[in-house]
Amino acid sequence: MKLFLDTAFIEEIKQVRDWGLLDGVTTNPSHVAKTGASPKDLYPQICRIVDGPVSLEAVSLEADGIVKEARELAKIADNVVIKVPIMREGLIAVKKLKAEGIKTNVTTTFSALQALLAAKAGAAYISPFVGRLDYVGQRGMTLVEEIKKIYSNYGYKTEIIVAAIRHPMHVLESALIGADICTLYFDWFKMLYEHPMTDISIQNFLKDWEKVPK
Repeated sequence: MKLFLDTAFIEEIKQVRDWGLLDGVTTNPSHVAKTGASPKDLYPQICRIVDGPVSLEAVSLEADGIVKEARELAKIADNVVIKVPIMREGLIAVKKLKAEGIKTNVTTTFSALQALLAAKAGAAYISPFVGRLDYVGQRGMTLVEEIKKIYSNYGYKTEIIVAAIRHPMHVLESALIGADICTLYFDWFKMLYEHPMTDISIQNFLKDWEKVPK
């Protein structure tokens, strides 16, 4: 399973890249706003740092507007993917962009039927928002299971990006289900390394090593 970093902060991207684990980056308007930087400056920097896909969001709600934004964003770098909301106008745009060779990541996905339509429209990626479903009393990972089953049934090539995760168990469940990608915040990325028994074991080994004759 590939791991994407969900951020627009350059230093976070550089750190995870240097760990050797960065497969791609996803951004959104909220992330960009937190940086205080202009997208015109920020987006090219991110695309230069990241070897894999970089999802940049179109903010128009009409198909023609989304296509226009996408064409401009795609000029930034070859690894740009356009984030498009899962709605009728969005999927009209996805189909047009697919014909032009521009990859799309369909977001704000909350049902398997939406994911089916996105795959039929030609989306390169689908992003189910699992954590937000958990917040309203639904099991978000059930949606990932349903999408995985539908795509397997019909051979759709759209890759599943498990998004809006809220803890490391979402990453584990994504891997067990067979999702293609999980995108996570920097803090969650760090937590994947951690386990209290690992810390205890390392300290015990070091204490024992101190007893070894030098």
